[in-house]
This record gives sequence, structure tokens and C-alpha cells, in this order.
Amino acid sequence: MTTNSRKRILTGDRPTGKLHLGHYVGSLRHRLRFQDEYECFFIIADLHMLTTKPSKEDIYAIGENARQIVLDHLAIGIDPAKVTFYLQSAVHEIYELQLLISGLVTVERLQQLPTIKDMAAAAHLEQMPYNLLGYPVLQSADILMPRAHLVPVGKDNESHVEITRQIARRFNNLYGEVFPEPDAYVEGGTLVGTDGQAKMSKSLGNAILLSDDSRTVRKQINGMYTDPNRISADIPGNVEGNPVFAYHDIFNPNVAEMEDLKERYRAGRVGDVEVKEKLFVALENFLNPIRERRAEYEAQTGYVDELLYEGTLRAREEAQATLIEVKKAMGFTGVWNRIRRSAEKRQKKVEN
Repeated sequence: MTTNSRKRILTGDRPTGKLHLGHYVGSLRHRLRFQDEYECFFIIADLHMLTTKPSKEDIYAIGENARQIVLDHLAIGIDPAKVTFYLQSAVHEIYELQLLISGLVTVERLQQLPTIKDMAAAAHLEQMPYNLLGYPVLQSADILMPRAHLVPVGKDNESHVEITRQIARRFNNLYGEVFPEPDAYVEGGTLVGTDGQAKMSKSLGNAILLSDDSRTVRKQINGMYTDPNRISADIPGNVEGNPVFAYHDIFNPNVAEMEDLKERYRAGRVGDVEVKEKLFVALENFLNPIRERRAEYEAQTGYVDELLYEGTLRAREEAQATLIEVKKAMGFTGVWNRIRRSAEKRQKKVEN
């Protein structure tokens, strides 16, 4: 078990591009709090990306996408001194641990996970590739490698943490206590896309990026869906289920202004133009400090790469320590040591 008095947290992102307001609502805002409460490991999960984006072009883009993700974290206020950012594929011990724990979960159990089927359908895969079926096992290796105590996940991925708990429990029962059983922290909150049709997503074109400039933000807000039955400002409108007001609820700190807008909207005394303009102002107030911090970090050439490099080295040290404990518990260390000692003894005899 880890000896550090602070409990550990493992979270991260697939390097598919810059982060958006939906990421902030769903996970990033929680990470701001976690950095002061836990020892934080933030993984850039590029191996997981291969399950649905395996092309050479996708792999080539990992480096730049990873930089942008780290920049987005720093821009929202993540303190680089409080977290460890690392690149999953560069921590080779994760692959080995995945293999060692893969016998502790059945194929049938993995096939029962609805998220795996959903991912295959979303990626338009006609057949299930092995790496997608084994996605939860690799995820378990990610979690167990730093011996994390808490794993923030969306509701749809809670079952993946439960598989990790089962693997940890079975390993500890079979070989001895090595892993804590991690708890899932189910992150609340999702943000509907600007089109009002689905969760915010870059691929759907309904996202506002944390790095978007004012012009882009205004364009996205002006194009937002509101109440489809409201064809003029003097017609009473619905606030509930209205994407513009959903954004106000999250990003507009002026409660009095927001309640006034809602009251007038329901009464048919304010138009969409004014409601959207107020939202634009609120979002600009939210995004401007983020843009300023991003610009400061971007001006430091090579800083993000250095942060990722140093973090990955630290993650490897932790991973190596965990793997030593795992192999020792399983008995592999003893097997190798006996072979090594026997070989060394014979070599000495030959030399003499």
C-alpha cells in the first residue's frame, strides 16, 4: 500500500483535442477542488484513444493534443506543482500490469458492460476489437498502478471502477494485500450542446472550447437553440429545457439578473437577442481569466512538454515500485531470483 498520508486520485482524458465547456462542467471543475485534497495523477490516456481512433494520423496528433489538454488544465487554474500529468503510452509498466491482472476478470463480465457496446456503436465498428473489449482491464491497470483511492467518473463508467475493485479484491485475496480498493466519485453535471440536441461534443460541432476567442464564442451563442415555439419576443417562452438558460444557470453568477430574465422570458417581455447577449457577457467574464492564463503558459516555450516529461518520469517511478510489489506478491520475483542465483553460481564455477 502507499505510505503517503494523502490519498491518491486518478483521472484524465483521451488526447482527442482541446477541452470545452462540457468538460469543465462534467469534470474539470471537480479537479480544481481535488488538487487541494488529494495527491493527483492526471493521465493522458492515449492507449485508450486507440480503441476508437487507431489511424496513423490520430496517433501522430497525440503529442499536440496532449499539450492542448495540459494547457487547458493550467488555464482553468490547475497548479502544476500539485498534480502529475503523464502520458499513458510512455509508462510501459501499465502494459505489464494489465497482462498480470487480466486473468482476474472474465470475458463474459466484460461483455456485459453496456459502455463497451455503446463505444463500438458510436465508432461504427462492425466487430468488437480486442482492445475495446479489454478497455476496462487497461483502465484497471491505470487505476491500480498509482494505487489510487478515488476515481472520478461519469455515471456510465461507474461499472468500470467496480471491475477495478473486483480485480483489486481478487488480487489481494490470492496474493496478499497490495492494492487499495478504489472508490468511484460519480461526477455530476452535463452540458447540452449549443444545438440543444445532445451532450456537448467537438465532433458534433456544438461545442464552445475553453480556448475559443470572443468572436467564436459569440457566433456559437448567437446560433444557439432556444424555445422552438417562440417565434417572436412577445410570446411567452419556456425556460425549462432551454439551452440558453441552462448555460445561464451554470455560468452567470448574477442570480438577480438571471431570475429577471427568466421571469420576463416566461411573460413574453424579453427577446432571445437580449438573453443571448447577457449569456455572452457572462461567458466572456468566465473565459477571459482562462484565456489570460493560457497565454501566459503558451509564452513559456517548452514548458508544457517539460511538465509532461517530468510527470511521466515520476509516474514511471511509481509504476515500477508498484510492479515490484505485484511481482513479489505473486512470486515472480522469487522465480527469477532463483534462476539468476543458479546461473551466477554456475558462471563463477566455470570462471574458476
